[in-house]
Amino acid sequence: MSSTLFTGGVVWTGTGQEFDALLVTDGVVRALGGQARDLAAGVDCEHVDLAGGFLMSSFGDGHAHPLYGGLEAVGPPVRGCGTVDEIVTAVKVYAEDHPDEEWIVGASYDGSLAEGGLFDARWLDAAVPDRPVVLRAWDYHTVWCNTAALERAGITADTPDPVLGEIPHRPDGSVLGTLREWGATDLVMNVMPARDERERIGALGTAADYYLARGVTWVQDAWVEPGDVATYVEAARQGALRMRFNLALYADPRHFDSQIEQFAASRRAVEEAGSPLLTANTVKFFADGVVENETGALLAPYCSGLHSHGMQNWEGDSLAEAARRVDELGLQIHIHAIGDAAVRQALDAIEHTLSRNGTRDRRPVIAHVQLVDDTDIGRFAELGVIPNMQPLWAQMDALMTVLTIPRLGVERSDRQYQMQTLNRSGAALAFGSDWPVSSGAPLDGIAVATSRLTAEGQPDGGWTPHEIVPIERALSSYTGAVAYQAYAENTWGVVTPGASADLVWLDQDPRNTPPLDLPHVGIHATYLRGAQAYRADEGKVRP
Repeated sequence: MSSTLFTGGVVWTGTGQEFDALLVTDGVVRALGGQARDLAAGVDCEHVDLAGGFLMSSFGDGHAHPLYGGLEAVGPPVRGCGTVDEIVTAVKVYAEDHPDEEWIVGASYDGSLAEGGLFDARWLDAAVPDRPVVLRAWDYHTVWCNTAALERAGITADTPDPVLGEIPHRPDGSVLGTLREWGATDLVMNVMPARDERERIGALGTAADYYLARGVTWVQDAWVEPGDVATYVEAARQGALRMRFNLALYADPRHFDSQIEQFAASRRAVEEAGSPLLTANTVKFFADGVVENETGALLAPYCSGLHSHGMQNWEGDSLAEAARRVDELGLQIHIHAIGDAAVRQALDAIEHTLSRNGTRDRRPVIAHVQLVDDTDIGRFAELGVIPNMQPLWAQMDALMTVLTIPRLGVERSDRQYQMQTLNRSGAALAFGSDWPVSSGAPLDGIAVATSRLTAEGQPDGGWTPHEIVPIERALSSYTGAVAYQAYAENTWGVVTPGASADLVWLDQDPRNTPPLDLPHVGIHATYLRGAQAYRADEGKVRP
């Protein structure tokens, strides 16, 4: 047997208890406190001195896009650009350094850098006039193309807005170069060459490096298409997965009847891969888009009136019936819902599923829940729905002040991200990051959840401070609550005897750390099933 004894710090179980010692044997928590010391005295084991630090269950990310995040490292580095000119320069330099690439593909630019989030193809033409350029926005609902890419996709001034999409135009009627939502972005994505499979598997490694260095060992990939399933399966067969992933198979309202036949086959392919780190138990629905491009579905119109109430991707009762059919397969429902109308439609779909398919342990998820009407708050707990929310978004940053508030108005904006309200209602509040849309570091999100402040400490007292989540609840929302979402509460998410030793060692107790300092708490090491997967002083992730 292989054993490790952790001492010299606080061991927080996530169950309301803390101890001063932890014994792990063969990747499983064996004992805590004095019992751990007693059992360790009789065996040959490794000793780890926590040096006054804090050991807890590793984090889970209940909603993210790890494959996309890993692929961002492959294209032009536009994520950190603070102006349109910086983006164009980064694309130009990358294109010059990669003369053999037929398409220049990258992500993800800041959509608030151009008025209304509208970016012109001619700006990219100045950098790369002879090859297609396609950049995803930070929200992954929007794409910015150059003229060559629009031409390859056959998009002209006469191309009508497709179903579930929008093609903005210049005042003279010519195509601008920004494409919004799937119906429009797919016009370009469908003619782009597929990335090399080795590159895609490498991107999963990049994502693992990113997450393990931030204490995360389980991720819900919340947007997986058939080609992505194949990539994960091949990575599993090669032994290239280094953390836990669950796949949410993408349900497209335009093709759902044919897709549903693929869901069971995809789950079976994942099971046959035989990796304990990979599951495919979930189906992802998009009920709407995002507020920032006015495709989030609202009960009352947008202030600008550009899209009135926004966009509902599933018409009538089609979402309810699709959710019921997915549930019949024994798969978990996971619905993206940003606006209050989309949240209501998602809750209605789950209620329909329960009434038609009967009682079972289904744990449906509604992700984001940016706006929810007061009359719908109690329905989460009543229907057993998990609100998976992105706490980092609940702050008055540039995205909020430049793009969101002008579209929603102040009164409605102050009802966003009601995390503590949902928590108090009895809903099983879980957290995710939506990485690479925003930071995948849980401590970044927890800092905002526990303060409602920007990194600069604004506004004084916090924005909508009544929605501040207590620190221990915030930690649990990124650990035990995500494990519950993953049907893994008996495997990981808390530190108790018999649980997998999925752990993160912090250099200080986050419960006693001012919220604005939480992003700077150091992560000494991350453990998966008792094995060290990351150690800070080695500067790398272990294979």
